[in-house]
This record gives sequence, structure tokens and C-alpha cells, in this order.
Amino acid sequence: MKSILTLSNTSWLTTRLIILSLCVTAFNVSATELTADQTLNSNFEKLTHAFEQLDLTAMEDIYTEDAVYISETQDRGIIIGKENILNLYSRFFNKIKRKNAKLEVDFRILVRSIEPNSATDIGYYLVRFHPGKESGEPVSEFAGKFVTIFTKDNKQQWKISVDSNTHTAPHFYYDAKPVPNLYYGRQFIEATTKE
Repeated sequence: MKSILTLSNTSWLTTRLIILSLCVTAFNVSATELTADQTLNSNFEKLTHAFEQLDLTAMEDIYTEDAVYISETQDRGIIIGKENILNLYSRFFNKIKRKNAKLEVDFRILVRSIEPNSATDIGYYLVRFHPGKESGEPVSEFAGKFVTIFTKDNKQQWKISVDSNTHTAPHFYYDAKPVPNLYYGRQFIEATTKE
């Protein structure tokens, strides 16, 4: 009788250990997966890196093939297609490189709406332009408002499908308060000169 109880207890204990092991494994897998907010926020980190390194290659992975870019400038139409958007950034990055200049870019998201296959972010951006030392010009900055729509591609990766922006006064960027789980970027200190 004692051996039957021992076998029964061993079987019960083994079953419980297997279930516990499966639960721990499932928890570890889900703990390492990024949330939609984290994944979307990482795209802004990639954008920041691409602008600051003038790295067109980093931009290639951020946009969908059929992405649309709506510029703040009045003399430019709507740009359709990733290739055309990358050509625009290539010209811009080359212009910055020819001037031996550098950029610092940051974003602050105020509103995010997530659906199963699309997400919309609304916020402010700030760009600091550091001219080449030989120019003798001071650092300048400009800011804007943006609406960015992300769409999941066939690999379930969030990519920019619509990118639009307009200019605004930098104080709007500086005055923006952090929103839980949304990208808030670095803590740029307001420049001493104002627009």
C-alpha cells in the first residue's frame, strides 16, 4: 500500500512540476516580447539615430513600400513611395554632410491610437542644426507637429505608412508633458535664444 501511495504521489508531483515548468516558460517568453507601445517607440529611436548619423540605410527599414510623406513646405507636393521618400532624405542628408553639419532630432508623442494592424502617433519634434565650425554660425533649432501612421507589414512589423508634419514654435515641444508608455525622447534643454 505504501508503494502505491509513493507512486501516486510521485506521479502527482511530476505532473505539478511539469505544469509549473510550462508556466514559467510561458511567462519568460511573454516577458521578452515587446508590447505594441515599445515596438512603436523603438521606431522613433531608429528615426533619431538615422537623422543624427545621416544614415539612409536605417531609414529603409522604417517605411512601407507604398508610404506617403506629406511635407510641411508649401512648394512640395505629396511624396508617394518609399523610394521617393528615401531620395528626399538622401538629398537632405547629403546637403547636411556637404556643410560638415550635424543634426540632433527628438520626438515627444502626446497621443497614440492602436488598432490591430495600424497605429497613429501625434506629437512634436525638435531638430537642432549644428553648422560646421568653419561656418561661424550658431546652433539653430526648429520644431514641428507631426502625425505618423504605422501599419503592420506581412512580417507583423510596424512600419510608417503615412508621415506628415508642419512647423511650430519650439516651446510647444518643450512644454509637452510625458504620457505613460509613449515615446518622450531625450530631455533637451531649451536653448537660450527663442524663435
